[in-house]
Amino acid sequence: MGAGRLRTARVLSVNVGRPTPNPYKQTESTGIAKMPQDGSVHVRAPGPRRGGLGSGLVGDYIGDVQHHGGDDQAVYAFAREDLNRWEQRLGRPLPSGSFGENLTTEGLDVSSSRLGERWRIGESLELEVRDPRIPCATFRGWIKETGWLKTFTQDRRPGAYLRVVQPGTVCAGDPIQVVFVPGHDVTISLVFRALTTEHELLGQVAAAGDHIPPELRQRLRAWQGSPPG
Repeated sequence: MGAGRLRTARVLSVNVGRPTPNPYKQTESTGIAKMPQDGSVHVRAPGPRRGGLGSGLVGDYIGDVQHHGGDDQAVYAFAREDLNRWEQRLGRPLPSGSFGENLTTEGLDVSSSRLGERWRIGESLELEVRDPRIPCATFRGWIKETGWLKTFTQDRRPGAYLRVVQPGTVCAGDPIQVVFVPGHDVTISLVFRALTTEHELLGQVAAAGDHIPPELRQRLRAWQGSPPG
């Protein structure tokens, strides 16, 4: 799996959002309107969700710091190949950054990456796959498609949140190397399905062991005490 990605994967676009009014949530502003950047962007661990720096990308804005950002959601990656599918399905262009992703990738099956998988980007930046993106009201309003949350969820390809293992810079065209693949089969897509529509899969997520981020671990503990119906 990793070897195929090593030959072709790259960052197609690095996208940063500035604060804009958010009519879709109680939060006053949002950074979902990500725009491709020229040149390099510095990436570092932002710290805790509350009281930290928000996004891992310097200059990127996060409005809802109660539910987004922090070390385990420092960077959001989404595959250009999946955006291309959505363009055909929705019948309109979707420039890189349209789904609020920081990194638009090419040649990398982001939603099939495993919890704990590590990517080296460019010369020094190293990121670790942590969580699937769970669609929210801001995303629904931003896309402006009736029934969008259900439609996106049914596709089961949510893209991945990543934490910063080694800070560095990233720019369009940087190669992505998968430098570590854990020995379990718990993918981002599997976790997404378990958390949204197929709760019976939560037991399989536990196989990721130490690669499970804290919030997901709490959900697993709650499920073990009282399985979702």
